Amino acid sequence: MTTKKPIAAKKIIPNLQKSLYPEPFATMMEGRIKRKLGDYFGLTNFGINLTEIKPGGISALKHHHMTQDEFIYILSGTPTLVFGSDEHLLQPGDCFGLNKGQGIGHQIANNSDEVVTYLEIGDRSPDDQVEYPDNDLCAKSEPDGSWSFLHKDGTPY
Repeated sequence: MTTKKPIAAKKIIPNLQKSLYPEPFATMMEGRIKRKLGDYFGLTNFGINLTEIKPGGISALKHHHMTQDEFIYILSGTPTLVFGSDEHLLQPGDCFGLNKGQGIGHQIANNSDEVVTYLEIGDRSPDDQVEYPDNDLCAKSEPDGSWSFLHKDGTPY
């Protein structure tokens, strides 16, 4: 149980590490700022991030999870949801759920000239694997909550 008091989400210090991805992928996240709201309060069953994407930035590499569901809710800006080969222009108030195990890569791209802000919520089910269909990358969650990144042939980065 947390003893913290309510706080303005923007006052939670952004994650200083831009990405867990190995290079050359980590630098692709330079336009993204995440505030880990759930971690701030010690939540362990699911994560909540307040995420900002600068113009030209992306949320993540196009990916899909094997065991974890995700949910996004747009607060400001007009991002593009890339879902498989489809693209959907989103507006503030729009939301979308991403089911585990579908095998459909997704990401949010900011193709506009204004900052995009959204909430991303995901569960923390164990033994997750993440596939990145457009990159030589896959990820596996470890029992301690960390992630291992591998090439598609299984060799580590």
